[in-house]
Amino acid sequence: MLKNIVFTVLLIFVTAENTLAQEKILERANQKYNEYSFSPAIDIYKKVLDKGFVSADLLKKLGNSYYFNADYKEASLIYERLLKEYEGEISPDYFFRYAQTLRSLNQYVEADKLMRKFSEMTSGDVRANSFQTKRDYRTEIKENSGRYTLGNFDYNSVYSEFAPSYTNNGLLFASDRDTGNLAKYRHTWNSKDFLDVYEVKVENASKNTVVKLDKNINTKLHESTTATTKDGATLYFTRNNVVDGKTVKDQEGITRLKIFRAKLEEGIFTEIEELPFNSDTYSVAHPTLSPDEKTLFFVSDMPGSYGESDIFKVAINIDGTFGPPENLGNTINTEARETFPFVTSEEILYFSSDGHPGLGGLDVFATRIKNKSYTGIVKNVGEPINSNLDDFTFIFNEETRTGYFASNRENGLGYDDIYSFVENIPLKLACQQIVTGTVRDKISNQVLVGATVKIIDENNVELLKTLTDANGDYNLMMDCNVGNFVRALTDGYVPAEVYMGASDGQPQIIDFYLERDVVTAGFGDDLAKLLQLSTIYFDLNKYNIRVDAEVEIQKVIAAMDKYPSLKLKVNSHTDSRGKDAYNLWLSQKRAESTVAYMVSKGIAKERLQSEGFGETQLVNQCGNNSRCSANEHELNRRSEFIILE
Repeated sequence: MLKNIVFTVLLIFVTAENTLAQEKILERANQKYNEYSFSPAIDIYKKVLDKGFVSADLLKKLGNSYYFNADYKEASLIYERLLKEYEGEISPDYFFRYAQTLRSLNQYVEADKLMRKFSEMTSGDVRANSFQTKRDYRTEIKENSGRYTLGNFDYNSVYSEFAPSYTNNGLLFASDRDTGNLAKYRHTWNSKDFLDVYEVKVENASKNTVVKLDKNINTKLHESTTATTKDGATLYFTRNNVVDGKTVKDQEGITRLKIFRAKLEEGIFTEIEELPFNSDTYSVAHPTLSPDEKTLFFVSDMPGSYGESDIFKVAINIDGTFGPPENLGNTINTEARETFPFVTSEEILYFSSDGHPGLGGLDVFATRIKNKSYTGIVKNVGEPINSNLDDFTFIFNEETRTGYFASNRENGLGYDDIYSFVENIPLKLACQQIVTGTVRDKISNQVLVGATVKIIDENNVELLKTLTDANGDYNLMMDCNVGNFVRALTDGYVPAEVYMGASDGQPQIIDFYLERDVVTAGFGDDLAKLLQLSTIYFDLNKYNIRVDAEVEIQKVIAAMDKYPSLKLKVNSHTDSRGKDAYNLWLSQKRAESTVAYMVSKGIAKERLQSEGFGETQLVNQCGNNSRCSANEHELNRRSEFIILE
């Protein structure tokens, strides 16, 4: 018994010691994870997992480490286990990331099942909305595919090359090919070397050379994505947060990214400065310029971001200062990663994302941003630019229809490779949408002929207009890539408008019901005419309200409900047939009958008066002894609604 007790105590001690050891190992792994040092974190998490220690947190971080290192096959296995064992303890994001990994493995049916589950778990999520509105996204991608011919980039190596950008003298790109300081400077995110910026210089028609930018740009840490002004005098580039040659970490121990600006003088980069909207607490990276070089686009996870990284813009002032950063909005940005923007001369924004529906990993997308509108349709550019892995840093020359992008797809020379391409068929981003409808009086429901209907953009600039026809109908063609207002207006009515956001181009019907501007109505006016009512008729020798008259009187009641201070006098008339005294009595009964009907429908009796005029106010020449038709006599059997107050 004593032996068993001793053995039990020792077992408890050893188990406790092993648990403490695993906790220390996990603490070290979590530190690496929080520093974005995903490769070392993977090694540590795997060792802990192999020893049988497992938790939802461990699987989350191991899966994310694979995911952000683009090892989607391993990430899918970990996410699969996470969902099976800990489904009740995970956020919807893990369903999304698992779906992304399956897309990368060409398992689209299973990926779509997960996206449906993800959509059910979220509300207002841009990724879910994109999936729900583009369920047949693979068909759309297929329609956009086959438009490019890919080629090689002669300067790839067995290392990583990506982030091509145009200069006035050739091409810049980022690479970790320099292994001279391998041991000291290896970056632990993916166990690759730190990145530097290189330039392909065009020396003559047959020879190009690759040179590393000078030490004022390249340091012992990361320098990568770049943007150069057309004259080559100004360079924007991404670098780790470095001050006086030393890295600066935030409170979580993470070295953030910043954008710097440099001036080129006599072949040397000088006056290197970081941009004022950088921060030690979030990253700012991947600059690109607008065609007029008055706007800088970049990527950040700063406060106000929708997801893991968003695309922002900032105005570049004439004196070189900057305006406040502006998020491009949730048509472009999602709760996932939007990154590596590029704007063409025709103001097409290309960017990479794993939040919009794609083939897996990061895909390249395009949207038109002309007139500073960021609500247009976002389209996947299709294969062969996009693959089931990461495709990014897309740039395009619209004059030559050529460009470059990077990918970590299989069969490449290195970890990331740059590919050249030729665009054979342009991506169809123009989107025309038919908008039709009818303009009516809100109370009488009568069509308004000759009313003006306009298309007005978000800057209140009138784009086009038309008039309603004899049926009150209009027909307009508008750009559905951007948001616009459809506005209807005509004299005597309050204008009305409807906002039309970017759409898929399906025809839209927008009917307008305009409210009368009652300021134009005054004492003695006939409300029936103002409301364009049909004439209220009575049958011969009758004073009961006809069915067709009831419809018109309801419109008058609606007007009195809308304007509580409105008071009316009902004037009723007869035709000339019959004795004058009888007709006077009959018209008075018709006026009283009309008032009684309105009172029965809730109008206060004090707001109404009535008077019969018999045959004393005929509207035609159908007096006594005239030879008028029944229809002509009917025109005189009517009621009017005269405004008293």
